[in-house]
Amino acid sequence: MAAGRFTVVLDACVLYPAPLRDLLMQLTAADLFRARWTDQIHAEWMRNLLANRPDLKRADLERVRDLMNLHARDSLVSGHEALIGLVQNCPDADDRHVIAAAYHAQADAIVTFNLKDFPAAALEPYGLEAIHPDDFLRYQLDLDLARVLEAVRTCRARLKNPPKSVSDYLDTLEAQSLPKTVAELRRYGAIL
Repeated sequence: MAAGRFTVVLDACVLYPAPLRDLLMQLTAADLFRARWTDQIHAEWMRNLLANRPDLKRADLERVRDLMNLHARDSLVSGHEALIGLVQNCPDADDRHVIAAAYHAQADAIVTFNLKDFPAAALEPYGLEAIHPDDFLRYQLDLDLARVLEAVRTCRARLKNPPKSVSDYLDTLEAQSLPKTVAELRRYGAIL
């Protein structure tokens, strides 16, 4: 791990919505933090997305997964599987693999919408915390406003079919349960 780089495991629920996934990927590409995940996390977000969006193709999501693994250096965690059975106090046994991966990857936190599934009692023994993506993105704004604004501008500029105005793009992000982040971004709408 690079000195000083905050490392997070991105839970499947934050990789599921494309606008949020795209922004998180752009921010990690900008070297604001180090993103980590597992094949199991990938399988979960892709399975759920395909179940809810039959218009999508598995091959397209696999391509997204492969690009994520390629462009986020050392993002794919492996070797954590033996630790899964040791994780205690996790309300949902299906989430133990996320904690095991975060611990094995020496992550600082897990970014998730499902904070109730990652209580402090389950995370403290591993030196981890759970952070809502809205809070996590808001922290990124506080740490490096210029690079976050550039990342947001880049994400919006990639949208070609159809293109989105700044207001429409921020509305899309707000719909991803990111009200604090979007409230701050709206202050800089003229340069996004």
